[in-house]
Amino acid sequence: MNKASPVDDALAPGLIDEKIAGLGDWRGKTLSRMRALIKDADPEVVEQWKWMGTPVWSHDGIICSGESYKSVVKLTFAKGASLKDPSKLFNSSLDGNTRRAIDIHEGEEIDSAAFKALIGEAVALNATGVKAKKKAKP
Repeated sequence: MNKASPVDDALAPGLIDEKIAGLGDWRGKTLSRMRALIKDADPEVVEQWKWMGTPVWSHDGIICSGESYKSVVKLTFAKGASLKDPSKLFNSSLDGNTRRAIDIHEGEEIDSAAFKALIGEAVALNATGVKAKKKAKP
């Protein structure tokens, strides 16, 4: 996996703005709303632009990516299988050992508080990995 350079990270918010505007329909509005919830849940989140045009939100590692398809906006959590999801937001990619996703269809609403709690879980999980790596170094 390629890491984004600092220049890419600096350009990412503008590229994400363009992507949202370019969608021009419910998908853009949905992606914009979910982006705002991510930033509200973690004010220190870093926006990145990866994999030929995919918005990614990171904090000590990838939290989730936001993809748009014809009939769905998909938020894929990099370590979703390790996250507690008491509100059962994950509804896609449930069979894998690592990732989990939330597919949002036109007209669907996601529980804001539950989603922000899931973002917090992902950030906390990433932080434990960073702490473990620091301890392992001599």
